[in-house]
Amino acid sequence: MIRIIAGGKKNSDWGKTACDEYEKRLRKPFDITWEFMDEEKLEKKLEKWPFDNGDFVICCDERGKNISSGEYASLLNRSFVESRNVVILIGGAYGFSEAVREKANFVWSFSRLVFPHALARVIVCEQIYRASQIMGGGKYHHE
Repeated sequence: MIRIIAGGKKNSDWGKTACDEYEKRLRKPFDITWEFMDEEKLEKKLEKWPFDNGDFVICCDERGKNISSGEYASLLNRSFVESRNVVILIGGAYGFSEAVREKANFVWSFSRLVFPHALARVIVCEQIYRASQIMGGGKYHHE
């Protein structure tokens, strides 16, 4: 199970349509649940750090590490093998504080570019689907 906690407004129609398309292709353990909250509530929630050692927390932030899709698939696979819950955090307009980035297990940058919330959510969904295909030997991903 992958839990995505996203700051900002809920998806635009086009973003939701794209995410829904990738999500309907997914099978366990790649099931996705979403939690949307405004940026202020998200920051307050993260100040208390509601996660434990059973959670593998990935923080999406432009100041993170840029990795390949294969490396991302390996990161998810390792979490599943270790029976850890995957939590993906998508921040607000200003990303995450240094304290949040330090607590996360992995800080992931899609690129040096900055993306709007809806597009970041689509990227996360597409990469989860791609990871499922890489791990399952599907034909979606090409090297």
